[in-house]
Amino acid sequence: MDVIKGRQKEKHRTNRIGWLRASVLGANDGILSTASLIVGVAAAHSSQAAVLIAGVAGLMAGAMSMAAGEYVSVSSQADTERADLARERKELDEDDESEHKELAAIYVARGLEPLLAKQVAQQLMAKDALGAHARDELGISVNFIARPLQAALASAISFSIGGVMPLIIVIIAPQTRLVTIVFGTTLVFLAGLGTLAAITGGAPILRAAIRVTFWGAFAMGLTAIVGVIFGRIM
Repeated sequence: MDVIKGRQKEKHRTNRIGWLRASVLGANDGILSTASLIVGVAAAHSSQAAVLIAGVAGLMAGAMSMAAGEYVSVSSQADTERADLARERKELDEDDESEHKELAAIYVARGLEPLLAKQVAQQLMAKDALGAHARDELGISVNFIARPLQAALASAISFSIGGVMPLIIVIIAPQTRLVTIVFGTTLVFLAGLGTLAAITGGAPILRAAIRVTFWGAFAMGLTAIVGVIFGRIM
């Protein structure tokens, strides 16, 4: 009883992976894509109004693109999962004995004695044969199951929230220092996002913050160079 109570108190983060991945990816893309676009346009000596319009257009297009892309991608994963489960269900109906042996062999490969592996397979399949094969043969878990609509909404909303941050800076920052201020504040935003994602997912904080700020600086620096070049040409 004490063991069960102890297990009930354990908190794991794997059930957050689906929405956390989509949310973090969306917010990171929203901040970085919008900020990079703003930096590139501003570096070409465009007016503050033109920079703002470009940023808003980029935010809207990016949010819709993220939602559509995430929905299509996760839907494809969901279709594959459903097809695998349908095939496994059919195999269970047609040859239950072979499926018992197959599951037992998986447990033997993981280190169980053959007799114990057979008993475990029998007990698990007696309770939920398809669930046992989905989890241990196909690697499909309820914590990782594909949810297209959830992923699409999380991506679009988080992208929009992330993209609004550099737009606010465009509104309040002086045009003469726009590139510098957007560049610096965006790195702060990205570091904060990396830290938040690391805390939520239980990952190393410093590594996550450094990783996201490094690539953010690289992306904005590249777009700034392109903006300067085209600003001189045009």
